[in-house]
Amino acid sequence: MQKLFIFAEDKLLKINNMKIFVAKLAFRTTAEDLRAYYEQFGQVDECKVIMDHETGRSKCYGFVEMPNEAEAYKAIVETDDMEFQGNVLQVRKSRPSKKMK
Repeated sequence: MQKLFIFAEDKLLKINNMKIFVAKLAFRTTAEDLRAYYEQFGQVDECKVIMDHETGRSKCYGFVEMPNEAEAYKAIVETDDMEFQGNVLQVRKSRPSKKMK
């Protein structure tokens, strides 16, 4: 996770990038669709829809990375259990992946 530090009124503020997990996407949802949807809450650094390697179809979940943690939390609150492209989304802060050893 990338960290950004800024100075405001003689105080050091730490702003973390946040990766958001978005589940229950429609099969037709693209990374560009996700970006357009989440940009209404703030800057989006990266969007990814996870695809099945064998079929080439969406696995119906993806990730959105936002550089501003406050904007990311707002996006989570305002999009969780909301309809997008005909499906009701499940949205939460992404957990670190478990690496295979």
